[in-house]
Amino acid sequence: MTSELTVYVQPDRIQIAITEDGNLVEYQNENREMTFAVGNMYLGRVKKLMPGLNACFVDIGSEKEAFLHYQDLGPSFLSMQKLLGQVRSNRKRLFPFAKAQNVEFNEKEGNISTVLQQGQEIMVQVAKEPISTKGPRLTGEISFAGRFLVLIPFSDKVSVSSKIKANDERARLKQLVTSIKPKNCGVIVRTVAEGKRVAELDNELGILYRRWEDSLASAQKAEKPATLIYEETSRTIAILRDMLNSSYESIHCNDEKTYNEIRDYVGLVAPDSLKIVKLYKGELTIFDHFGITKQIKSSFGRVVSYKSGAYLVIEHTEALHVVDVNSGHRVKKDSSQEENALEVNLGAADELARQLRLRDMGGIIVVDFIDMDLPEDRKALYDRMCQNMERDRAKHNILPLSKFGLMQITRQRVRPVMDVPVDETCPTCFGKGTIKPSILFTDQLESKIACLCKSTKSFKLFVHPYVYAYIDKGFISIKRRWKARYGLGIKVLPDQNLSFLAYRFTDTNGNELDMKEEHDII
Repeated sequence: MTSELTVYVQPDRIQIAITEDGNLVEYQNENREMTFAVGNMYLGRVKKLMPGLNACFVDIGSEKEAFLHYQDLGPSFLSMQKLLGQVRSNRKRLFPFAKAQNVEFNEKEGNISTVLQQGQEIMVQVAKEPISTKGPRLTGEISFAGRFLVLIPFSDKVSVSSKIKANDERARLKQLVTSIKPKNCGVIVRTVAEGKRVAELDNELGILYRRWEDSLASAQKAEKPATLIYEETSRTIAILRDMLNSSYESIHCNDEKTYNEIRDYVGLVAPDSLKIVKLYKGELTIFDHFGITKQIKSSFGRVVSYKSGAYLVIEHTEALHVVDVNSGHRVKKDSSQEENALEVNLGAADELARQLRLRDMGGIIVVDFIDMDLPEDRKALYDRMCQNMERDRAKHNILPLSKFGLMQITRQRVRPVMDVPVDETCPTCFGKGTIKPSILFTDQLESKIACLCKSTKSFKLFVHPYVYAYIDKGFISIKRRWKARYGLGIKVLPDQNLSFLAYRFTDTNGNELDMKEEHDII
């Protein structure tokens, strides 16, 4: 299996796509101004205690107050609070963490009102991003994740990933990390640390410890609560940190600054893989060039087709996600009903595992497969689903089919489900239902080009691929006539993201030029 990472950076947002053997399996689409991410640390203030929920709401500067449950305070919460008081009491000299004392705390039993008071300052980390009507979910157990190790302040325990099976290697890593870890810190050894030398682990541990010290320095200097004191690395780097391995064949990026960030990180953690990082300079958008736009359009939406006419119907609710499997026109004349049902269900299991990762569906997922009578077929379907989900990084649990033919899956949820609208709104009538004659569309574009040429000589015009084919057809094409009349700085390019009569103008840096006028519509 070969994997590829494609990063599409635009002025207002960044899109990240991961493909495995050419198939899109993960997709992130985020506003570049978004400030909240899992892993960010804040100096917060307790806003309201909720003894009935054994929780509290914390002001960290978000639109909705963040939620912190008593059981999420962590075993080192009192130690962290004592350290925070020592750090905040002296603004000139930072209290050394090595001298911090551990305070015993039983986070499993107790009440929130005995530990926290309204208005109290606390140091917290985002565990889940805002979802629907809920604000961010917080934890009091601070951690710093690296590629090989996870550093946990106020914990002396060294744990090794259960995915490292060899006992000798587990013992080696545990002994090695125990000998180099800082005082008052615990460490989790991640799977990719298997076989790594002491110098590599010691270097990363030093980086993570400096992040912790920098966070304390930021907390010391913070003028008021609701202040960001540590920002997690960008989503692109976070994905590379968690997933980069020998199966990655290439990493493409269309933005030079982001490209350099990726190169710096890959050069630090995997110098031998530096050659796979490539800067894309093509005229087409990077997602169109690598065929990702079409996969996004076909993979999202309420109905997803997957094999010979069979399809899934996916519905999202506040409490859970519901998936219905339908055979459609998928019927083999020479096969029995049971054989047809098994084949459709196995294909659905393959597509569903991809959809869970692609949409980042979390919480409870209920799947209504086509009924099967034979126990061995039901077990084969369950085994297939478990096998497909092995590549999923999110924690999950799968139950066998119930007597009603339903499969229940729980999957870790840390951010809202990815929902990409694939139904296109008419860009030319804005819902009015009438437009100018489509044969005059190119004349309308030419008038806008003429207008734009008065202020700039170089720009790009993006149109639907069908419209582009019409503009580009023939030896003396419309495109060639435009260049002859208005200059060679005009570039006309296809864009699969646009609907049929939609268009957009951009400058040479990719910034959109507003040339759309609603009064063009009759």
